[in-house]
Amino acid sequence: MSTKVSDHILQRLREWGVDHVFGYPGDGINGLLAAWGRAENKPRFVQSRHEEMSAFEAVGYAKFSGRLGVCAATSGPGAIHLLNGLYDAKLDHVPVLAIVGQTHRTAMGGSYQQEVDLHTLFKDVASDFIETVTVPEQLPNVIDRAIRTAYARRAPTAIIVPGDVQELDYSPPTHEFKMVPSSLGRSTWTAVPSEESVQQAAEILNSGDKVAILVGQGAAGARAEVEQIAGLLKAGVAKALLGKDVLSDELPYVTGSIGLLGTRPSYELMRDCDTLLTIGSSFPYTQFMPDFGKARGVQIDIDPHMVGMRYPYEVNLVGDAKATLQALIPLLSEDRGREWHDQVCANVTRWREVMGRRAELSADPINPEYVVHALDALLPADAIVSSDSGSAANWYARHLTMKPGMRSSLSGTLATMGCGVPYAIGAKFAHPDRPAIALVGDGAMQMNGMAELITAAKYRDLWEDPRLVIAVFNNHDLNQVTWEMRAMEGAPSFLPSQEIPDVQYAAFARSLGLTGIRVEKPEDVEAGWRAGLEADGPAVIEFLTDPAVPPIPPHATWEQMEATAASILKGDADRGSMIKQGLKAKVQEFLPGREKH
Repeated sequence: MSTKVSDHILQRLREWGVDHVFGYPGDGINGLLAAWGRAENKPRFVQSRHEEMSAFEAVGYAKFSGRLGVCAATSGPGAIHLLNGLYDAKLDHVPVLAIVGQTHRTAMGGSYQQEVDLHTLFKDVASDFIETVTVPEQLPNVIDRAIRTAYARRAPTAIIVPGDVQELDYSPPTHEFKMVPSSLGRSTWTAVPSEESVQQAAEILNSGDKVAILVGQGAAGARAEVEQIAGLLKAGVAKALLGKDVLSDELPYVTGSIGLLGTRPSYELMRDCDTLLTIGSSFPYTQFMPDFGKARGVQIDIDPHMVGMRYPYEVNLVGDAKATLQALIPLLSEDRGREWHDQVCANVTRWREVMGRRAELSADPINPEYVVHALDALLPADAIVSSDSGSAANWYARHLTMKPGMRSSLSGTLATMGCGVPYAIGAKFAHPDRPAIALVGDGAMQMNGMAELITAAKYRDLWEDPRLVIAVFNNHDLNQVTWEMRAMEGAPSFLPSQEIPDVQYAAFARSLGLTGIRVEKPEDVEAGWRAGLEADGPAVIEFLTDPAVPPIPPHATWEQMEATAASILKGDADRGSMIKQGLKAKVQEFLPGREKH
């Protein structure tokens, strides 16, 4: 039997080491599906419930494995559905390849069924590389370039294959004019800034007495070097959300997350420092960084396109974080006092005490902060944690202590709803021998998480470690937007948009043959977590949480807190939960004292 174009595509993916493709079938990729049958499902076709979930699962796989994530979809609507997940990959700098079908070449331009201008559709999200295969001789070059570009640019790329092309006999490019041969593989490489710029950076850092370091996911490969430079500079280290697992939160000078979902010590670190070193982060919120003119700055990033933004850095070092820090560290002096370092550590200790008190506050029925606080002590040492967007991300950012070996992520830049469960499924295929935990609001769970429970049930037997635990914060409210309306607009909750139906999530999980646990009282939270973590397969733990627990921003003044509380009490007088708990008194308890910051 002759080798078809579709056969060659799968063969080339295997040669690149691709072992999973997340997708959904459709007649636009029938040729590829037939090839999968001939190839005995290698690489494995992982069937999601929706193409957007296929893309999210590919992103989760790529984030937690460091390898290329691949997704596939049919022409027209299938390709359109991939977009949100691919934009998540683009904005969080994750290597993902999308393979999509197209109508037959003979029908193109004829307003045919499911014919969409896919080049126009994908030209932004896959701007680094997108190509349509019209003849067999374009392969393997198109595949090779798409994969190499995805890795090199840390970005999504796309290949479009018309249905009739998939069925053509494969013939490789020849040694002729206008043929483009190709080869496998990509060598490792390291970018290092010039010696002169490293020396300039060292001079700035050596002049500082109160140094703050901000790390993002780009510092993940330089953990030892970040710890070393923090020790030399007596610096505190704040983490962008995508860099939450870069350093252990057990280190006394690690202040935790930064930004609206960040911690108070990180806010104080940036407020009071005189020098800022940013490593591998494009954290966008300038208002959470030092005031202009107050701190001198140095940035390290491997992408020249991403340097020089966010803050007026004096030196921008374009290079790999590990190699650049190794060049920088020998030039740094240790001759500086410990007062700053001790203050940073004291702030961290105080914050942890405050967070413990917050988690212990009464709520109706369960304080959502306590849910994550209780998980923190029970997290397996090799856990992989994903968080969805929404108020759950606040508790994820503030209450989970990342320890060496743990991994975590969320949709950092796109901040899209609906990624938590498919991220965790992607993580299970990347690391079938590790437990995965997803923290998901009820809005995101209703949006698409419930459907992906079917995917978890379908593939549960493939995972060596059966634990996939999905925690649902059931508060009947799209809580993050509700609080944003109150804090930013001074408006009460608009119930027609914010209130969502009550769903029996644990019962739904049980209907699929999964473990379903419903936790209605605070005293049962820890037992609920233990039961989920000890289950012999995927588990859903449904926590009934109080929507009136405010995700207080770390920079808010007391006056703002009191005004917000007054607005809620006035505007939501019909919500018995809020009134019974006495929200104004609750806000007072949430702070260590009546302080302005």
